[in-house]
Amino acid sequence: MKVLMSCGGTGGHIYPAIAIADRIRKEYPDAEFLFIGTKSGMENRIVPAAGYDIRGIDASGFNRKNLLKNFKTLSDMVHGAHDAGKLIRDFKPDIAIGTGAYVTGTVLGKAHEAGVRCFIQEQNAVPGFTNKMLEPFVEKVFVSFDSAKEHFRHPEKCVVTGNPIRADFTGLDRAKCRAELGIAEGVTAVLITGGSLGALMLNEAALRLIDECAGKDIKLFFVTGRRYFEEISKSVQERPEAARACVDLIDYADNMPVLMTAADMVVSRAGAIAVSELLACGKPSVLVPSPNVTNNHQYWNAKAVADCGAALLIEETALKEDISTLAKAVLELSADRDRLSGMSSAAVKAAHTDAADLIFKELGI
Repeated sequence: MKVLMSCGGTGGHIYPAIAIADRIRKEYPDAEFLFIGTKSGMENRIVPAAGYDIRGIDASGFNRKNLLKNFKTLSDMVHGAHDAGKLIRDFKPDIAIGTGAYVTGTVLGKAHEAGVRCFIQEQNAVPGFTNKMLEPFVEKVFVSFDSAKEHFRHPEKCVVTGNPIRADFTGLDRAKCRAELGIAEGVTAVLITGGSLGALMLNEAALRLIDECAGKDIKLFFVTGRRYFEEISKSVQERPEAARACVDLIDYADNMPVLMTAADMVVSRAGAIAVSELLACGKPSVLVPSPNVTNNHQYWNAKAVADCGAALLIEETALKEDISTLAKAVLELSADRDRLSGMSSAAVKAAHTDAADLIFKELGI
């Protein structure tokens, strides 16, 4: 069994691909895997760390604001298609699975040309351009929200599976995770994460939260994103000792399952995989969807979770009007254990923890 996987860009595309590969490997320990991503994306670090081989090709998205920059995009498509075709001919996969990003369009397009059985997985409530483009060339489209089917031209191809997540998000012991992180008994632990790349507005609101938590029985684990880490670190060091003591700064969280399991609540963007992980861990959350995404899909992801009672939704416009909005919400929730418990129960009820199993079954291998 030879399996071609394609993903890139952000953790939201990369981790589902790894989860699917892990599930296939569980059934077929001797299967061979090849991931194809971009040459410089974070997939080149995350995928090998998960135990899989990866190759990179040229790929970039269309720029709708500066059309001149699309000459490079077209050049990348030509070179990327050539390199992808060679990799596919050499590897000779039995199936190809894409989980999003522009590179996936090139890879699965060439795999289809080579007669390989192709599948795609869509994480968001509103599908991305690449997966909509690939729909005619794949056998099945695995979607995470029932509402996503209406955005495809052939809804009969769609199978609602939920988002596949890493198994370690559901198998950890909370007490052990809290002990590992040094969280004392009676302390409310709050995880703050803006996604794998970080989020400027969310970071600014988190700094206000640090000020408000100083001296309280609250411990913050603040994942800043690598691009913002030095700036945030400097800002925190300028604060009083009580504020510095209440927060642990992290540039990129390789131990996200431990952090999330240990947390009493999570402040996060609303990427589809982040939302799925929160639900799988049964975590109450405060979701601040990014407005800078295609089709405003993070808002719809967040709304689905808020509507089921597992999250509070704060739009970024509210933070721009009053940066303390986030701090107020977190402090109110931390003081209401019954409400946190109810939100946790709602998250567990809404979770899809068998997505990888469902996808594996639908592959028919």
